[in-house]
Amino acid sequence: MSCPDQSWDRRRVLASATGLVTGSLLPLAGASRAAAASGTAVGAAAQYTNPVIWQDFADIDVIRVGDTYYASASTMHYSPGAPVLRSYDLVNWEIAGHSVPVLDFGAKYDLNGARGYVRGVWASSLAYRPSNRTFYWLGQIDFARTYVHTATAVEGPWSRLTTISTPYYDAGLLVDSDDTLYVAYGNTTINVAQLSPDGRTQVRTQQVFTAPSSVGTLEGSRFYKINGQYYIFVTRPANGQYILKSSSGPFGPYTMRQVLLDLRGPVPGGGVPHQGGLVRTQTGAWYYLAFVDAYPGGRVPALAPVTWTPDGWPVVQLVNGAWGTSYPAPAVPAPTRQVTPMTGVDTFDGTTLKPRWEWNHNPDDTKWSVGGGLTLRTATVTGDLYWARNTLTHRIQGPTSTATVQLDHSAMRDGDRAGLALLRDSSAWIGLKRDGGVTRVVMVSGLTMDGNWNTTGTGTELASAPASGGRLWLRASADIRPGAARPGTFSYSTDGINFVRLGPDFSMGNDWRFFTGYRFALFNHATQALGGAVHIARFELSTP
Repeated sequence: MSCPDQSWDRRRVLASATGLVTGSLLPLAGASRAAAASGTAVGAAAQYTNPVIWQDFADIDVIRVGDTYYASASTMHYSPGAPVLRSYDLVNWEIAGHSVPVLDFGAKYDLNGARGYVRGVWASSLAYRPSNRTFYWLGQIDFARTYVHTATAVEGPWSRLTTISTPYYDAGLLVDSDDTLYVAYGNTTINVAQLSPDGRTQVRTQQVFTAPSSVGTLEGSRFYKINGQYYIFVTRPANGQYILKSSSGPFGPYTMRQVLLDLRGPVPGGGVPHQGGLVRTQTGAWYYLAFVDAYPGGRVPALAPVTWTPDGWPVVQLVNGAWGTSYPAPAVPAPTRQVTPMTGVDTFDGTTLKPRWEWNHNPDDTKWSVGGGLTLRTATVTGDLYWARNTLTHRIQGPTSTATVQLDHSAMRDGDRAGLALLRDSSAWIGLKRDGGVTRVVMVSGLTMDGNWNTTGTGTELASAPASGGRLWLRASADIRPGAARPGTFSYSTDGINFVRLGPDFSMGNDWRFFTGYRFALFNHATQALGGAVHIARFELSTP
């Protein structure tokens, strides 16, 4: 739920704990590992380093249910949307599921006659309602209406509870101590809505605050009730955080106080931490999980402890006048399990994709399959990768990481294009072109969009080599440190051991307006006719 300190029967919450993710395990950081082994709480001697997740998870909402922490993030045009992250210590996180299984908000999210780039799932809210042991996701789409999805476990299945005609922009959902549902939302003018007891309709909505001109834009609401006071935590993009407080109920009146402004962040070359959420640990300590603009990689989560003034205002704990690059680890009970890593090998076993994967727009589910590898059959005839369906994406791990895929291209047909891309509004890729019965491995750059996300360049081939046989390994490496050279490099191998560079460095763009960061992307599309396929036996995301 959005208010971490509301009371409820803790045994009931723990009894409703969700299922566990299986797979390879990620060791706990630093002293946390020793604490887990001894079965004791993590002490102040342990340290964590920011960013706690060096992957693109923006507009964070964070909650605690029992001994487990959950966070939600924006995903824009990627499907499934609104990932739910899980942690037991606020430092080590895994992707547990997605609150929006499919972007069923219109044909443009299927790349059907239109495109949904930089639309879709913006800042939304995640909450837990103890009375019915249910998780709620709430978010507006396309400034048109608000959607509410629910699940009894974050892994799903998630289903739509309702749509509400009021678009709750940058919403924060509060489950009050009397079980009433409230939503704080808006841009500069902040409003509070009350929902019906079943959460399906709006009972009332009221303007509760207008940002003073000296502050400007306020948005990104998170809604809390703490010690009987109501708080709306709002951001001034992209350099400030403010909080509104009411002692007279959820509809105010509210007074405002600055939390941070132009604060130096923990990522060299990155921005000011902002637009996240507050959460209280089991032992009563408070933390602020925010994001840092760190393009070309995106917006990465950073964690800082919070204290409270005697009159009830939060204060972020600084290190030498800045958001710390490291802090003592939260003192929490040792986790019962370790989290599933966001890096490593995926052989696409089982019957579904793992939660680390998201498609560029909704896929055509008749054109892909998993089990003993990933098969991508051509789903679109186009010369433009930005129009191609079934492009499967994976976040880049910072500060530098490498993606390697083993690809069987023997079932490609003339005109097909398949490979591994660094995907954003300026993109490049390494892969296979099959034309006239001949297959070549190529490096292509110059795929571009304009500020309205229309294609302005479909790419230029900069290097090529013969591709004999039916199997090839493709590799892309990315340096996503902001302010650096931001190079992406490509190489290939015929044996999976010896790799050959192909093409020049690709300079990844760092303009913020696409919002999401670069991703590794697996694709296969036709330029002549459907019918071809590639098989990806293995994907590995590794760090130095």
